Amino acid sequence: MDVRDEIMGSLVRFIASVVLHNHAVSQQVGLGPTDSQFMTLLDVHGPLSPGRLAELTGLTSGTVTGVVDRLEKAGFVRRDRDPGDRRKVIVTPDRRAAEQRLHPQYAAYDRATRDLLDRRSPQEQRVIADFLADLLR
Repeated sequence: MDVRDEIMGSLVRFIASVVLHNHAVSQQVGLGPTDSQFMTLLDVHGPLSPGRLAELTGLTSGTVTGVVDRLEKAGFVRRDRDPGDRRKVIVTPDRRAAEQRLHPQYAAYDRATRDLLDRRSPQEQRVIADFLADLLR
């Protein structure tokens, strides 16, 4: 097998594993799978408008509203007025709720990934970082 094929196969299995883990975590904390992905986006980007969430996810504004409603009801986010335009809303994550209820569910993945990276040289880590950055472009 060509090393590129091996990498592609591993990526597919890794993505599937992450998706399945996210589904399990979502169920454990009473959320839907899309809901936890919104929390990831808010964790990475910080507060976002519902329109920006729709752009990032490709979901309709109605679907985004439903997800934000569920997250707000569960105590994971709040809707704030945009200070630059009081007519707009910004979805702000409740960092404390995420740290208490979501982050512990990912602790084992985090530890395993850090342990795996610790077994790589700084140069190998740089190649991995560059490869992942390229995937995200």
